[in-house]
Amino acid sequence: MQLARVVGRLHATRKDPALASAKLLVLQGIDPQRRERGGRLVAVDTVGAGPGEIVFYTTANEALLPWQDLTGSRAPALVDASIIGIVDDLVLPETES
Repeated sequence: MQLARVVGRLHATRKDPALASAKLLVLQGIDPQRRERGGRLVAVDTVGAGPGEIVFYTTANEALLPWQDLTGSRAPALVDASIIGIVDDLVLPETES
């Protein structure tokens, strides 16, 4: 899992039918001190995140899990990143300088 801040929303006129009701958000990766790191990416929102919120997301095969049809009647939507949680509080241990 990785941390990111929601910085935008993406609207697509055409997408996989399995994602018809899905919200796509633009994320900016951050480190635990909330500093930007890496580039931006688009992720499928599975938790109702909004602008400015800090979220954690997963990529690769794990990103597919929230979108799989558990009955096996259809193939899962192919996504590269899924938001799987909203960070309420981030507390780090203090370090000596």
